[in-house]
Amino acid sequence: MLKLPIITSLAILLLAFCTQVNAQEGPEVNLEETGIWNGVYLKVRFSERFGYYGEHHYRTRNSLDDVTSFVGRPRQVYNRAGLNVYINDYFEFVVGPTMVVNFSPDPGSDLYESYTLEHRIWHQWLFRMPTMGRVKMYHQFRFEHRWKKDNDIGAEYDYTNRYRYKMFMYIPINKRKIEKNTLYFSPSVEIFMHSGGSVGFNPFEDFRTYNGFGYVVNNNITLFAGHMWTLGQKSSGYQYKTSHIFRFNVFIGLDTRKKGNSIPKINLGY
Repeated sequence: MLKLPIITSLAILLLAFCTQVNAQEGPEVNLEETGIWNGVYLKVRFSERFGYYGEHHYRTRNSLDDVTSFVGRPRQVYNRAGLNVYINDYFEFVVGPTMVVNFSPDPGSDLYESYTLEHRIWHQWLFRMPTMGRVKMYHQFRFEHRWKKDNDIGAEYDYTNRYRYKMFMYIPINKRKIEKNTLYFSPSVEIFMHSGGSVGFNPFEDFRTYNGFGYVVNNNITLFAGHMWTLGQKSSGYQYKTSHIFRFNVFIGLDTRKKGNSIPKINLGY
């Protein structure tokens, strides 16, 4: 439980440092987006060591004339896939491709392409801490190599690297451990940094808190709903944007092994 204030303090220090880089202007923080992200997360176990991992999202954002509307424009279709490698009960990693469809910020405008494709290669390292009472705690390191471009007509592709660290927990509420018919709470905090030729005054890309409640229907299906708040640094270095996002997810866990231990582990997402 001591991790939350440490990570939050680190984010504040990073924000202060990055602000000083371009200190001729005072910092500005504005709410720039609200939205709803709907996601399906799939984990399929093939063998003792290997499995499939997938994330599939449809994301909306607020209308142009009302930043608090949450819906009004499509934002992204997001597909991430990977080979999941299980090392032991406390460590696993995933590597694979990502395809993102980024929709125009102003649908119908002649100034923007209606959509652009963003390609990524990603890998993730997940560490699980020994269970502490009811609490399961995880440390996630995710690295993304991205080829993306703005929706502006004539924009060129830009290559950047993104570095993410996330700490999150699963805390059962109505039972001692997470199993069928368990209601649980999951708080998380995540820091994003990035680098590349286009990254100058804004190495601190994003800071997120994402908290919500899940319900385990059975070993195959888990439902989750939560709220995410973000703070991101803009290219100027002294301007910051915030967002409020509601997220609704379905987690699916499957096991194709023929042995007696083929009951799928409950998929709670990441």
